[in-house]
Amino acid sequence: MSTVLELRNLTKKFAGDVTAVNNISMSIEGGEFVTLLGPSGCGKTTMLRMIGGFEHPDAGSVVLDGVDITDTPPYERPVNMMFQDYALFPHMTVESNIGYGLRISGIESRQVQHEVGEMLELIDLPGMQNRLPSELSNGQQQRVALARALIRKPKILLLDEPMSALDAKLRQSMQIELLSLHKKIGITFLMVTHDQTEAMVMSDRITVIR
Repeated sequence: MSTVLELRNLTKKFAGDVTAVNNISMSIEGGEFVTLLGPSGCGKTTMLRMIGGFEHPDAGSVVLDGVDITDTPPYERPVNMMFQDYALFPHMTVESNIGYGLRISGIESRQVQHEVGEMLELIDLPGMQNRLPSELSNGQQQRVALARALIRKPKILLLDEPMSALDAKLRQSMQIELLSLHKKIGITFLMVTHDQTEAMVMSDRITVIR
Protein backbone atom coordinates (compact mmCIF):
# COMPACT_ATOMS: atom_id res chain seq x y z
CA MET A 1 0.00 0.00 0.00
CA SER A 2 1.12 3.55 -0.70
CA THR A 3 1.04 6.49 1.66
CA VAL A 4 -2.21 8.44 1.29
CA LEU A 5 -1.79 11.02 4.06
CA GLU A 6 1.21 12.72 5.62
CA LEU A 7 1.20 15.18 8.49
CA ARG A 8 4.47 17.08 8.56
CA ASN A 9 5.41 18.89 11.79
CA LEU A 10 1.85 20.10 12.44
CA THR A 11 1.47 22.74 15.14
CA LYS A 12 -1.66 24.58 16.24
CA LYS A 13 -2.02 27.19 18.98
CA PHE A 14 -5.13 28.91 20.27
CA ALA A 15 -5.80 32.11 22.21
CA GLY A 16 -3.74 32.51 25.35
CA ASP A 17 -0.80 30.73 23.73
CA VAL A 18 -2.42 27.33 24.34
CA THR A 19 -0.68 24.69 22.21
CA ALA A 20 -3.26 22.13 21.04
CA VAL A 21 -0.98 20.26 18.63
CA ASN A 22 2.79 20.44 18.94
CA ASN A 23 5.03 19.48 16.01
CA ILE A 24 3.29 16.19 15.14
CA SER A 25 4.30 14.13 12.12
CA MET A 26 2.74 10.87 10.93
CA SER A 27 1.85 8.99 7.77
CA ILE A 28 -1.12 6.77 6.92
CA GLU A 29 -1.32 4.12 4.24
CA GLY A 30 -4.24 3.76 1.84
CA GLY A 31 -7.02 1.56 3.23
CA GLU A 32 -5.77 1.61 6.83
CA PHE A 33 -8.01 2.04 9.87
CA VAL A 34 -5.92 4.27 12.14
CA THR A 35 -6.96 5.58 15.54
CA LEU A 36 -5.65 8.60 17.43
CA LEU A 37 -5.95 7.63 21.10
CA GLY A 38 -5.66 10.04 23.99
CA PRO A 39 -7.48 11.93 26.75
CA SER A 40 -9.81 14.87 26.19
CA GLY A 41 -7.96 18.07 25.39
CA CYS A 42 -4.84 16.43 23.93
CA GLY A 43 -5.42 17.79 20.41
CA LYS A 44 -6.94 14.75 18.66
CA THR A 45 -9.98 16.56 17.27
CA THR A 46 -7.86 19.58 16.33
CA MET A 47 -5.70 17.26 14.22
CA LEU A 48 -8.80 15.94 12.43
CA ARG A 49 -10.03 19.48 11.84
CA MET A 50 -6.70 20.47 10.28
CA ILE A 51 -6.80 17.42 7.99
CA GLY A 52 -10.37 18.31 7.02
CA GLY A 53 -9.51 21.97 6.45
CA PHE A 54 -11.67 23.35 9.26
CA GLU A 55 -8.61 24.64 11.14
CA HIS A 56 -5.39 26.00 9.65
CA PRO A 57 -2.08 24.95 11.24
CA ASP A 58 0.25 27.61 12.57
CA ALA A 59 3.15 25.53 11.25
CA GLY A 60 3.62 22.35 9.26
CA SER A 61 1.67 20.85 6.37
CA VAL A 62 -0.99 18.33 5.39
CA VAL A 63 -0.09 16.24 2.32
CA LEU A 64 -2.62 14.01 0.53
CA ASP A 65 -1.41 11.66 -2.21
CA GLY A 66 1.79 13.69 -2.44
CA VAL A 67 -0.02 17.03 -2.85
CA ASP A 68 0.19 19.74 -0.18
CA ILE A 69 -3.44 20.58 0.71
CA THR A 70 -2.69 22.75 3.76
CA ASP A 71 -4.28 25.82 2.14
CA THR A 72 -7.01 23.94 0.24
CA PRO A 73 -10.55 24.75 1.48
CA PRO A 74 -12.58 21.88 2.99
CA TYR A 75 -15.00 21.59 0.06
CA GLU A 76 -12.11 20.99 -2.37
CA ARG A 77 -10.48 18.21 -0.32
CA PRO A 78 -11.29 14.54 -1.04
CA VAL A 79 -11.78 14.14 2.71
CA ASN A 80 -15.00 13.98 4.72
CA MET A 81 -15.59 14.22 8.45
CA MET A 82 -18.27 12.58 10.57
CA PHE A 83 -18.82 14.90 13.51
CA GLN A 84 -19.31 13.80 17.10
CA ASP A 85 -22.88 15.17 17.24
CA TYR A 86 -23.69 13.83 13.71
CA ALA A 87 -24.68 17.38 12.54
CA LEU A 88 -27.76 16.17 10.65
CA PHE A 89 -30.17 18.80 9.34
CA PRO A 90 -33.27 18.32 11.56
CA HIS A 91 -35.73 19.69 8.97
CA MET A 92 -34.45 17.44 6.16
CA THR A 93 -35.40 13.84 5.46
CA VAL A 94 -32.88 11.02 5.56
CA GLU A 95 -32.65 11.14 1.77
CA SER A 96 -32.03 14.90 1.73
CA ASN A 97 -29.41 14.66 4.47
CA ILE A 98 -27.45 11.89 2.77
CA GLY A 99 -27.69 13.47 -0.69
CA TYR A 100 -26.98 17.04 0.41
CA GLY A 101 -23.33 17.08 -0.68
CA LEU A 102 -24.19 15.71 -4.13
CA ARG A 103 -27.01 18.20 -4.66
CA ILE A 104 -24.93 21.26 -3.84
CA SER A 105 -22.31 19.92 -6.26
CA GLY A 106 -24.89 20.08 -9.05
CA ILE A 107 -25.44 16.33 -9.48
CA GLU A 108 -28.68 15.54 -11.35
CA SER A 109 -31.60 14.64 -9.07
CA ARG A 110 -32.16 11.14 -10.46
CA GLN A 111 -28.49 10.27 -9.94
CA VAL A 112 -28.65 11.59 -6.37
CA GLN A 113 -31.67 9.40 -5.63
CA HIS A 114 -29.88 6.37 -7.07
CA GLU A 115 -26.73 6.94 -5.02
CA VAL A 116 -28.71 7.64 -1.84
CA GLY A 117 -30.56 4.36 -2.38
CA GLU A 118 -27.25 2.52 -2.65
CA MET A 119 -26.00 4.14 0.55
CA LEU A 120 -29.21 3.20 2.41
CA GLU A 121 -28.63 -0.41 1.40
CA LEU A 122 -25.00 -0.19 2.48
CA ILE A 123 -25.89 1.10 5.96
CA ASP A 124 -28.85 -1.30 6.26
CA LEU A 125 -31.58 1.37 6.38
CA PRO A 126 -33.59 0.65 3.20
CA GLY A 127 -37.01 2.29 3.04
CA MET A 128 -36.20 5.02 5.58
CA GLN A 129 -35.44 7.76 3.08
CA ASN A 130 -38.51 9.86 3.99
CA ARG A 131 -37.99 9.90 7.76
CA LEU A 132 -36.72 12.89 9.70
CA PRO A 133 -33.73 12.60 12.06
CA SER A 134 -36.08 13.00 15.05
CA GLU A 135 -37.83 9.79 13.98
CA LEU A 136 -34.61 7.77 14.13
CA SER A 137 -32.77 6.12 17.00
CA ASN A 138 -29.26 7.28 17.95
CA GLY A 139 -27.75 4.34 16.10
CA GLN A 140 -29.79 5.07 12.97
CA GLN A 141 -28.83 8.75 13.08
CA GLN A 142 -25.20 7.71 13.24
CA ARG A 143 -25.59 5.52 10.16
CA VAL A 144 -27.21 8.38 8.25
CA ALA A 145 -24.33 10.69 9.22
CA LEU A 146 -21.90 8.01 8.08
CA ALA A 147 -23.69 7.60 4.75
CA ARG A 148 -23.65 11.37 4.18
CA ALA A 149 -19.89 11.42 4.83
CA LEU A 150 -19.26 8.51 2.46
CA ILE A 151 -21.54 9.31 -0.48
CA ARG A 152 -19.02 11.60 -2.18
CA LYS A 153 -16.46 8.78 -2.08
CA PRO A 154 -13.72 10.51 -0.08
CA LYS A 155 -10.19 9.14 0.03
CA ILE A 156 -10.19 9.50 3.81
CA LEU A 157 -13.05 9.41 6.31
CA LEU A 158 -12.41 11.29 9.56
CA LEU A 159 -14.36 10.01 12.58
CA ASP A 160 -14.56 12.22 15.67
CA GLU A 161 -15.49 10.03 18.68
CA PRO A 162 -18.19 8.32 16.57
CA MET A 163 -19.49 6.05 19.36
CA SER A 164 -19.50 8.55 22.23
CA ALA A 165 -23.28 9.16 22.20
CA LEU A 166 -24.22 5.46 22.22
CA ASP A 167 -24.88 3.15 25.15
CA ALA A 168 -22.51 0.23 25.76
CA LYS A 169 -24.56 -2.42 23.92
CA LEU A 170 -25.20 -0.26 20.86
CA ARG A 171 -21.58 0.93 20.86
CA GLN A 172 -20.36 -2.65 20.54
CA SER A 173 -22.80 -3.31 17.70
CA MET A 174 -21.74 -0.16 15.85
CA GLN A 175 -18.06 -1.05 16.23
CA ILE A 176 -18.75 -4.29 14.35
CA GLU A 177 -20.78 -2.47 11.68
CA LEU A 178 -18.13 0.21 11.20
CA LEU A 179 -15.40 -2.41 10.78
CA SER A 180 -17.55 -4.30 8.28
CA LEU A 181 -18.21 -1.10 6.34
CA HIS A 182 -14.50 -0.28 6.28
CA LYS A 183 -13.73 -3.67 4.76
CA LYS A 184 -16.50 -3.30 2.16
CA ILE A 185 -15.51 0.12 0.83
CA GLY A 186 -11.75 -0.08 1.42
CA ILE A 187 -10.99 3.60 2.00
CA THR A 188 -8.81 5.02 4.76
CA PHE A 189 -10.50 5.63 8.13
CA LEU A 190 -8.93 7.94 10.72
CA MET A 191 -10.75 7.89 14.06
CA VAL A 192 -10.19 9.68 17.36
CA THR A 193 -11.23 8.21 20.70
CA HIS A 194 -10.30 8.25 24.37
CA ASP A 195 -11.46 4.63 24.76
CA GLN A 196 -8.47 2.27 24.72
CA THR A 197 -10.57 -0.88 24.28
CA GLU A 198 -12.44 0.63 21.34
CA ALA A 199 -9.15 1.63 19.71
CA MET A 200 -7.66 -1.85 20.14
CA VAL A 201 -10.76 -3.62 18.78
CA MET A 202 -11.16 -1.48 15.68
CA SER A 203 -7.76 -0.31 14.50
CA ASP A 204 -5.05 -1.58 12.21
CA ARG A 205 -2.77 0.88 13.98
CA ILE A 206 -3.01 3.16 17.02
CA THR A 207 -1.20 6.46 17.53
CA VAL A 208 -1.18 7.62 21.14
CA ILE A 209 -1.52 11.39 21.60
CA ARG A 210 -0.59 12.94 24.95
